[in-house]
Amino acid sequence: MKEKTSITLSRDVLRDLARYAGSARSRSAYIERVLRRHFRRRSRAAAQARDLERINAAADRLNAEMAEVLQFQAPWPEDG
Repeated sequence: MKEKTSITLSRDVLRDLARYAGSARSRSAYIERVLRRHFRRRSRAAAQARDLERINAAADRLNAEMAEVLQFQAPWPEDG
């Protein structure tokens, strides 16, 4: 269900909107598509930031575990 709204845009933005939307697509459809893409990108960026925060929070512990595991690794034979 769509709702009608009113926004105020500067003349140069309206000119660019008409140019990019073209005659095959309404300005409303173009604006909706652009906003949906923008919202998806913001949502994805927020999720990536949360994931990075979790990784960084666990990094010291995981690196310490890996260092401990590597102590038990057999040495490589010498080149001869």
